[in-house]
Amino acid sequence: MTTVTSISSTMTASFLGSLVEVVEAFTIILAVGVTQGWRPAFLGTGLALAVLAILVLTLGSLLGMIPIELMQFVIGTLLILFGMRWLRKAILRASGFTALHDEQKAFVQETNKLRMQASDRRANLLAAITAFKAVLLEGVEVVFIVIATGAGRGMICYASVGAAAACLLVLVVGFAVHKPLSTVPENSLKFAVGVLLSAFGIFWAGEGIGAEWPGDDLALLPILLVLILASFALVRTLQRYHASHVRQVVR
Repeated sequence: MTTVTSISSTMTASFLGSLVEVVEAFTIILAVGVTQGWRPAFLGTGLALAVLAILVLTLGSLLGMIPIELMQFVIGTLLILFGMRWLRKAILRASGFTALHDEQKAFVQETNKLRMQASDRRANLLAAITAFKAVLLEGVEVVFIVIATGAGRGMICYASVGAAAACLLVLVVGFAVHKPLSTVPENSLKFAVGVLLSAFGIFWAGEGIGAEWPGDDLALLPILLVLILASFALVRTLQRYHASHVRQVVR
């Protein structure tokens, strides 16, 4: 049953997940455009988008052949693994065990790398390949997020709207300020996406094995709450452990 809760949660998960991936891809595209010119940047981006479109059309036709229960279980399991991977990274960064991701630093590194290749006769080709790989790799993750958040309940359309909104937002803001979106709180986004995808995964994997959730889609809310509380508790525990370890090293 499609409800406001399921629609809003699907669009939110797709939007936030796609936002992280699009920001990372845009940083590379901008680096290529600034250092080597916009023609190879747009060429590589366009080719990657064409490959992604073929991938979406192929997967879309195959999804209709899979029984809904099997699809919910498989996608739910993949979502749990995918969401927990993001959540693990966010928890380690929030607790101080891993350095925070810096889009400004990534932009500078990619720009320096491309400038070193500028003297190469194949510079335009290498720049286009760089943009192609960035868009394709991040785009595949966006496609997975859209399918994973929307296919389980027949809401691919709503998930696609969320992903499209993320792409549009990054493009508008990115080209307006003409610099990488280094102010985007990526770790907070990954934390939120990790929680959302994990909650969806638990919910759909349960439905796939025949579980009847109390309140149907509203069961997502307590699942989210439990994951959030457990994640924050883990962050606090790791922060205390990290602080005590640092003090011991200093002594």
